[in-house]
Amino acid sequence: MTCSFLCDGAFCLQLVTGRGIFAIPRRIALLKSIYSMKVFIYEKCGTCRKALNWLDERGIAYQKVPIREVPPSKMLLKKMLKAKEGQRKKIFNTSSKDYRDPEVKNRLPDLSDDEAMELLASRGNLIKRPFVLEGEVALVGFKEDEWAQALGQ
Repeated sequence: MTCSFLCDGAFCLQLVTGRGIFAIPRRIALLKSIYSMKVFIYEKCGTCRKALNWLDERGIAYQKVPIREVPPSKMLLKKMLKAKEGQRKKIFNTSSKDYRDPEVKNRLPDLSDDEAMELLASRGNLIKRPFVLEGEVALVGFKEDEWAQALGQ
C-alpha cells in the first residue's frame, strides 16, 4: 500500500509494508516532473499541437510554456542559436506577421546576434515554435524524425 502526505511543506510518498514505513522524499518522488522538458508553444499553432500529441503518444513528460507571454530568455535563445550553428533564420518564425513587418525584417541583417536575441526575447511571436532546449536537446519547429532522434524514440 502507498500513500502520500505533506511533511514540513514537502511532498512525500510512503510505502507501507508489513515490516515498516518507508518515506521517499519529494525530490525523488517527483523526478519525472522535475526532469520534464519545457516546450514553448502557442496554443493556436497547429504545429505545436502536433508536437504535443506526438509527445503524449510516447509518454514523454513536458511542461507547456506560452511563448508569447513567457518567451525563452536571451540566454536560452543564445544557446539555441549556438545549437543551430549560428543560423538565425532557423529560430525566427518567418511566417509570422511580426517577422514580415518591414520595420523588423529590414532591420534584421544589420542586428548583431546579441541584438537579435534581445528582439526575440522581447517578442515571443518572432520565435519559431515549438521551441525546446533541454540538456542536449535543441529543437525548433516540429519534424517528427528530428524529434524522434533527439528524444531517443
